[in-house]
Amino acid sequence: MVVRLTLPKEVTVNQPQVVDPVFGCRYRFFRTTNAKGEDIQVVDMEVAPGGGVSPHIHHSMEERFTVKSGRAEFLAGREWIGAGPGETVVVPAGTRHAFRNRGEEVAHVVCEAEPASSLEQFLTEVAALSRDGVFTRHGVPKGPSAALRSAVVIDKHQDMVELLFPPLPPRPVQGWLMGPLAKLGRRRGYA
Repeated sequence: MVVRLTLPKEVTVNQPQVVDPVFGCRYRFFRTTNAKGEDIQVVDMEVAPGGGVSPHIHHSMEERFTVKSGRAEFLAGREWIGAGPGETVVVPAGTRHAFRNRGEEVAHVVCEAEPASSLEQFLTEVAALSRDGVFTRHGVPKGPSAALRSAVVIDKHQDMVELLFPPLPPRPVQGWLMGPLAKLGRRRGYA
């Protein structure tokens, strides 16, 4: 059973905004509950023209993307789906997905992630890395220290997200690789 949430405007307006200049997104986060009383992470996003996130998988979290204004495209599995105002795209847990804005205006999209997880922390940490100049415009770490900083974040959130781009090995191998890299990164102060 999917319960559609109504987001009060004052909630999103009063929340601090997290800016990710590399992926062209601005986020506001809050939590609410569904009819069963379970936590839902809500991400109110502004996606700039040309912005979006690369393919990834949440193995235990469903995401529902509702476009409030503008247009956005969502990858669900292997198919890109266009959506406009009032349209919702549901991405079941375990599905390869991404989103992008190929239009000329900002797309306002609200994502409901269920169950709530460390999504807010992950997006906030990735945005901080973006603002620090760690990534190329394609989201690839710019060098060894950037790779270590990225590994710390990926390792911390490996139970919540499996990144598929830049081309990374399958999840079990990511864990095997990221653990030692993250450990080295933490030793160098990239906590």
